[in-house]
Amino acid sequence: MSIVTRFAPSPTGYIHIGNVRSAIYPYLLAKQSDGKMILRIEDTDRARYVEGATELIENTLEWLGLNWDEGPIVGGPHAPYFQSERKDIYHQYARKLIAAGRAYADPTPAEKIDEYRKQCNEAKVPFLYRNFRPEHTVEWQPGIPLRFKSEPKEYDWHDEVMGDMHAGPETEDDIILIKKDGYPTYNFAHIVDDAEMGVTHVMRGVEYLSSTPNYLALYDALNLARPKLVSLPHILAPQGNKKLGKRDGAKSVTEYRDDGVLAEAMLNYLACLGWNDGTEQEIYTKDELIKAFSLDRIQTSGARYDETKLLWLNGQWIRRIFDEQGAEALYARTTGFWPEAAANHDDAYKLQVLSIIYDRLKTLSDLRTMTNYFFIDPEIDLEMLTSNKFLKNLSEAEIEELLKTSITTLSALDTWDADHLQATLNNLLIETNKKPAELFSLIRLALSYAPFSPALDLTMSVLGRETTLARLNATARAM
Repeated sequence: MSIVTRFAPSPTGYIHIGNVRSAIYPYLLAKQSDGKMILRIEDTDRARYVEGATELIENTLEWLGLNWDEGPIVGGPHAPYFQSERKDIYHQYARKLIAAGRAYADPTPAEKIDEYRKQCNEAKVPFLYRNFRPEHTVEWQPGIPLRFKSEPKEYDWHDEVMGDMHAGPETEDDIILIKKDGYPTYNFAHIVDDAEMGVTHVMRGVEYLSSTPNYLALYDALNLARPKLVSLPHILAPQGNKKLGKRDGAKSVTEYRDDGVLAEAMLNYLACLGWNDGTEQEIYTKDELIKAFSLDRIQTSGARYDETKLLWLNGQWIRRIFDEQGAEALYARTTGFWPEAAANHDDAYKLQVLSIIYDRLKTLSDLRTMTNYFFIDPEIDLEMLTSNKFLKNLSEAEIEELLKTSITTLSALDTWDADHLQATLNNLLIETNKKPAELFSLIRLALSYAPFSPALDLTMSVLGRETTLARLNATARAM
């Protein structure tokens, strides 16, 4: 069987972590079997529709490398791929149900339905609309909701993640198929679309599990074959006590991208959030994920969201790209992440900076805070010098003398590169009779006034002779 999966998001706002994982798994399953993934935009909830959200979905998938085989932009044999453009198809299926006596127009006012619900709440019994089904109905026409006429019974089915499932007749109801505005509900539209598009595996969040009996009833009423059902466990808040939400600190995927998280790291992290292949491997390329992925390794319990792990993975991917593809490949990703002062420097210089600092980056946006002193003279902060744990026992006069000695020795250096600078620094240790932590911390702070900088010899080499000596002299004069 050729596997066909789909990702069917609603264009109602930003695309969050859970949305993206619901695209990754269908993509991996389809690609490992040489099948195809369809992108379908479920835009029938017009009240919640957000302009530009579809483009955001498309851009996010493209950024992650999750290229769909059918759908918007690329087209395909099952167009259109926007549900709002498929209204006639849903109405055709709706008429089949009406003709079979399995759907009815329901003009019951919303106020009356609320009254039925209130009665059930007061009686402490579940609200099932089928118990209030109108005895006489009217001919269905636009402006009147259309409901499914359920024939409740027990259902058994197999979920590819949750296993064998069972539900009694109490779980089925007369659900709405077509809303008052003429657009279908999700409950109806996805059944029709999946059948029309030949979808073999339906992957969605576990929250839809309770609605599955209603979906199975629709498959039966329409005489449609059931696809394989795959329920994905929730992504949980860091505390593990609830489903992850924006209030729990998780940003949209776009925000992570704009903060300098790499697509490889995001794909890697989300694919492994609730799935593993039974090994200790943590770093996966897309091709490795395609090869290793299997439905039976998706866990049944929720997976805790851990941003620290995501940032760790991102740091690993930054180093991997630099080490395997070269400095230029990583540099090409850094556009927009440098401090403002870097605009006055050429690519060659920024590439030098990146080459000595890349292994300390967690995200590309760290470049803004960790490299500013390479592009502009830092503000002298004598308190930072004198309060440093390695320098606080030295007097200001001793610090000044150390700086002057260092300036004199470094000024005499003929060749200004990392190797000669390191040798000169080592000689300075002997000359001044100071510990590396004392002398090197002093020079490092005088050059950067930053809590972190790369190896001192590399920093001085990139800054160059003129800038290095000028900054050391400036601090010595300020003492």
